[in-house]
Amino acid sequence: MSDRYERLFDRLREAKEGAFVPFAVAGDPDPAASAVVLEALVEGGADALEIGLPFSDPVADGPAIQRADARALTAGTGTAGALDLIRGIRSRHPDLPIGLLVYANLVLAPGMDSFYAAAAEAGADSVLVVDAPTLEAVPFIESAARHGIAPVFIATPGMGEAHLKMVAGLTRAYTYVVTRAGVTGADSDARTDHADLIARLQAAGAPPCLLGFGISRPEHVRGALRSGAAGAISGSAVAALIERHAEDRAALRNELKAFVASMKAATRG
Repeated sequence: MSDRYERLFDRLREAKEGAFVPFAVAGDPDPAASAVVLEALVEGGADALEIGLPFSDPVADGPAIQRADARALTAGTGTAGALDLIRGIRSRHPDLPIGLLVYANLVLAPGMDSFYAAAAEAGADSVLVVDAPTLEAVPFIESAARHGIAPVFIATPGMGEAHLKMVAGLTRAYTYVVTRAGVTGADSDARTDHADLIARLQAAGAPPCLLGFGISRPEHVRGALRSGAAGAISGSAVAALIERHAEDRAALRNELKAFVASMKAATRG
């Protein structure tokens, strides 16, 4: 299994920084522009990438990411095309941790082993199957392990102690801690005061916590770090920028770089 996440978190701890991880749907707004998007996120200072594979029914996602999935699918990006984009990023950035966020149908349709083998070959380090219940996750975990992929699970506010300990014991690479119940979305008042949840996960031996859902401003990143998280993930804000500048590739690149740079700056000091 890749140690890219471990090396990243070790480096950031030494530098007294948090991690900023932007999320984008592969193929949004089209495959060629998506390659520009992913590269701009890295150029802006992303510590890792979380990349969604386009899916027709992204039930865990809010409107901004639903539209991103629709744009990618309309432009003809399927799983194979998405993995091609990831392969390109991996070839240019060999040390960058890359996580995939997928829906279970995309794993089950080709067969679990085929999916995880293809993800590993493309250069993915981790896979979060967002709609796979923890209690039914063992086959996903076993297949991921056979191909050197770290399985990632979600911890939510209000999660019971037994479930929390299960998540802490099963997840690898990082723990995805969501700010609230519901779907993704860029919230001006995103709650980041989850110190108790993060402390409970740490006590249960969970890997570093990244706070997501509603993270759209530098103060959200700072709040995540104050709560004890190792960093933050932002997706809907990225999707909104892509939507706004989809027709102007230069503006798209510049706006994404500036956004990531501002969010990364909030992880320092």
